Amino acid sequence: MFESIEHTIARLREQQYICDRKLATVAFLALQMQKPILIEGPAGVGKTELAKVVSAALGRSLIRLQCYGGLDEAHALYEWEYGKQLLYTQILRDKIGGLFEGIDGLREAVARLDLHEDVFFSERFLVRRPILQAIDSPDPVVLLIDELDRAEEQFEAFLLEVLSDFQVTVPEIGTVKAKTIPYVIITSNNTRDLSDALKRRCLHLFIDYPDEGRELEIVRLKVPALRELLAAQVVAVIRRLRALDLRKAPSISETLDWARALVLLDADALTPELLDETLHLLVKYERDTQRVNEQLAWIAEPIQAQPQSMSSEAALTPPQRPAEPDTNFLEQRRQEHAARYFTNYRGRTDGRTGGA
Repeated sequence: MFESIEHTIARLREQQYICDRKLATVAFLALQMQKPILIEGPAGVGKTELAKVVSAALGRSLIRLQCYGGLDEAHALYEWEYGKQLLYTQILRDKIGGLFEGIDGLREAVARLDLHEDVFFSERFLVRRPILQAIDSPDPVVLLIDELDRAEEQFEAFLLEVLSDFQVTVPEIGTVKAKTIPYVIITSNNTRDLSDALKRRCLHLFIDYPDEGRELEIVRLKVPALRELLAAQVVAVIRRLRALDLRKAPSISETLDWARALVLLDADALTPELLDETLHLLVKYERDTQRVNEQLAWIAEPIQAQPQSMSSEAALTPPQRPAEPDTNFLEQRRQEHAARYFTNYRGRTDGRTGGA
């Protein structure tokens, strides 16, 4: 249980998750108000990790639904095992036949069958998927609906009943209401806008890349074997990479992967050669590689800089590339120059250079 905002910050830090007061406030209120959290932000900034550490901090099981294109209710809520139901029917057909011994009328036979209907329409044929698992759990759980923006809008509409009343309807057995209200965390990478109806039912939280001080604290906490100077250089270089116009900026998780790699390489400090050899751990697209190579000298400046000068905000503006020449303008200037030259040619007064 989160008793206060300060207690929430402390409990999450025990799980090695460093958060600011804004994030802790939302995490605390979500538990007290029993409302879902909708977390948006770039990939790799700790949205999914928050669900894991909340689960650990509260001592609850984590149930995760990974969203993808084409996700439907059957994969998120439940599936009915028709094959198993048919197999039971085939095995018990002799017993079923015995139910109707001595019965002549159809109505009486149907009434007799109704008495045993729950044998073939029961929970033994129900395969629970993540949402139904969370709602039907006797103990409180954390339900993570990860990357909802990857699923279609129809699935998003289906979630509205779940998030409003914490109940779902299973036609074969009826309505299932939550025994305990799950702690729900929904994440989105902003690949599409989510509906206002969904946002209205949730507490909203946007997680961006951390500032320099907090990211350095995260690196020191998660990779304690990394040397102090090297940690500062790593964060300074990462911040410069994020300042570039990249298709995929390095995330916090990639920063930590790079830091662990440098520990494995037994590096004391970054060098231009080491930076060039390990940049592929951070840059994932060819277009981004070209852009980084163009600004490599600027990116590598923190390697030679003094530690106290690495945190300069002004240095986060990359130098502008020389403007590419305007080919139309150059062609116009060439034609104007040629016209002036040939018009002033002394052998002619009409501007022509040859012919009668």
